[in-house]
Amino acid sequence: MNQINASTLQKMFLGGAKRIEANKEYINELNVFPVPDGDTGTNMSMTIMSAAKEVGAIENPTMNELSKAISSGSLRGARGNSGVILSQLFRGFTRAIKEKDVLTTANIAEGFDLAVQTAYKAVMKPKEGTILTVARVTAERAAEAAEETKDIDTFCKTVLEAAEEILAKTQDMLPVLKEAGVVDSGGQGLLEVLKGAYDAFLGKEIDVDILVAAKKPASAPSAAGSDVSTADIKFGYCTEFIIMLEKEFGDKEEQEMKEFLTSIGDSLVVVADDEIVKVHVHTNHPGQAFEKALTFGSLTNMKIDNMRLEHEEKLIKDASKIAAQQEAEEKTKKAQERKKNGFIAVSVGSGMNEIFKGLGVDYLIEGGQTMNPSTEDMLNAIDQVNADHIFILPNNKNIILAAEQARDLVEDKDIIVIPTKTVPQGIAAVISFVPDAAPEDNEEAMQEAISYIKTGQVTYAVRDTSVDGKEIKINDIMGIDDDGIKAVGQDVSETTLELLKGMVDEDSELISIYYGQDIEEADAEEFVEVLEEAFPDCDVELQKGGQPIYYYVLSVE
Repeated sequence: MNQINASTLQKMFLGGAKRIEANKEYINELNVFPVPDGDTGTNMSMTIMSAAKEVGAIENPTMNELSKAISSGSLRGARGNSGVILSQLFRGFTRAIKEKDVLTTANIAEGFDLAVQTAYKAVMKPKEGTILTVARVTAERAAEAAEETKDIDTFCKTVLEAAEEILAKTQDMLPVLKEAGVVDSGGQGLLEVLKGAYDAFLGKEIDVDILVAAKKPASAPSAAGSDVSTADIKFGYCTEFIIMLEKEFGDKEEQEMKEFLTSIGDSLVVVADDEIVKVHVHTNHPGQAFEKALTFGSLTNMKIDNMRLEHEEKLIKDASKIAAQQEAEEKTKKAQERKKNGFIAVSVGSGMNEIFKGLGVDYLIEGGQTMNPSTEDMLNAIDQVNADHIFILPNNKNIILAAEQARDLVEDKDIIVIPTKTVPQGIAAVISFVPDAAPEDNEEAMQEAISYIKTGQVTYAVRDTSVDGKEIKINDIMGIDDDGIKAVGQDVSETTLELLKGMVDEDSELISIYYGQDIEEADAEEFVEVLEEAFPDCDVELQKGGQPIYYYVLSVE
């Protein structure tokens, strides 16, 4: 076989998604740091599954339709650094192939090359020995293989061999991988995608049940009650479709579309991208919705459910509540006077949330180390903040890329990502903000503020490993600072004290302690007395963090 068509590529993409989904826990196990976090396998799987649901829903696909679904779905669903890099690889690959009718080995190699270029540009300081290295070397070998053969099967085998070889060598590129005895987890994830795609090319059966069905809009969940008469259903047809844009669809056009659909229905959801618009509406006139949509482009994924005939009373009851809530939120949002500056912070834990709210943060995204928010989560948050300049505080190094990706997708607001890697850095950044200062001056001041913060976190190990010369066993207590694991023990307080001894120096003045949901307040207060005695030259401040997973989050400044 010397070429593959869109239908085959669709199966190959779904095969790659299925394989990484099936192997995500294995990939998670390859993470060097044994912390209970949103791991590489989980992040990459959730990223590709976001695209797979759109890809699987396309009937009789064209290369252009597939490219849009893969690029848009993975871009918005990207989570964590590994997920963002994977989405950028897909974005570059699809840009190279979207105008093709079929793909040859030369076309695929060209796609690999553009994929690597796009991914490297997205990372400010690319590190070798990671997924980027695996992608780059694989693309280089693909270019050579395309000149050697036109046979797709031979080409795929060569590419896979190259990916496996370079993945094995990542141990020698990063000492921390060699010490832990593992290969790079992101590179392994990419290899799983390639292997799954090749399996699908060979015709191996793929269980795509979890891939095919597109996500139902958030405005149409199942309801709990069943006491609603069909006569109470104001709009009887649940109507969904996707517009493949052929004309400009900016803010003005989007608002026009929403106003029209609201005039003929309710439970409206409109999600716009550069190339597609997803629409969900309850109406008595689906045809009118389709006619309006056709003025902007062609339609696909059209779906109409008669809710009266299909016992959708429960669904419409809950959907109406949510639609009313959304309408109220929209009115509130419109009523709010647009302000100069706004803030979005990623946070987890009741205490942490209250601290950020008290500091004037407009919107909190639930998440962090245990669950990295996606690019789409960031975009939704940005949409909720009515301000000209919006400062985003990711508060985790694995969320910064997703925030920057969201920033690059927004045109009507000035988005400023402050690269905070921890919650204490985020708190320091907000405190340093001066309302009357220019955005660029505030950005500089916030960047400077986080440079003075040392952060520590105390949690437990989820696997046996060896890091920085320390042998770590499952359930050991670990003290982690900005540079890595610095204390390992069996007791939370003792390990925390050992960690702090390495963080506090002669210039330190303040130690802030945020206790998590698994620490009793009385125990935390007792521990503060120990710290005051151990560090008499520092003020010790205790705050309720309420965060899961981490017994204590520490800040030294």
